[in-house]
Amino acid sequence: MKISILTLFPNFFSEFTKESIIKRAIEKGIVDIEIINFRDYSKSSNNQVDDTPYGGGAGMVLMCQPIFDCIESIKTENSTVIMLTPDGKTYNQKIAKELSLKKHIILLCGHYEGFDERIKTIVDYEISIGNFILTGGEIPAMVIADSVIRLLEGVINKESLEVESFNDDLYDYPVYTKPAVYKGLKVPEVLLSGDHKKIAEYRKQEQLKKSKINK
Repeated sequence: MKISILTLFPNFFSEFTKESIIKRAIEKGIVDIEIINFRDYSKSSNNQVDDTPYGGGAGMVLMCQPIFDCIESIKTENSTVIMLTPDGKTYNQKIAKELSLKKHIILLCGHYEGFDERIKTIVDYEISIGNFILTGGEIPAMVIADSVIRLLEGVINKESLEVESFNDDLYDYPVYTKPAVYKGLKVPEVLLSGDHKKIAEYRKQEQLKKSKINK
């Protein structure tokens, strides 16, 4: 898979590709991540990428030209273009799984007051990571890239993926490790029993309980 991240602030991603699971996925050749500053595609003498909104109002709006030209220069028939915007569809694990099947994802990071509405005509998805406002789309881009990459074959142990949260629309069950008692706090006896059927039943019940409380 290839992931292209279009941003005005490429330094946001300087460490993202150099740590942990993302780094290993790149080293294994499972994913290729490229960071593109779409300011480089501006045709203005001062590399301008934004301007004041028609009709008045606060803030600056990202212009069509640099973004259209940038996307058109890298897009292929296998590309999926995603605009990261507060009014997009709320991101979830189901969407992550859909995106993990794509060959090339283009993540477009917004900034300032937002995008010229006409830019939406060249994107396939409009995605939000939640009902709150961030400075720009860089953090959402990292969230999406991370959640998709870990689903790619060879990145994470298959068994680990199968038991993760949200695979069956439930939160994960609580987990414990040694020691069995710490400061008077005990690990549930069922987990020490060696009875795998009872352990599975306990974990399922805990998933249902946690999911009901948190939804």
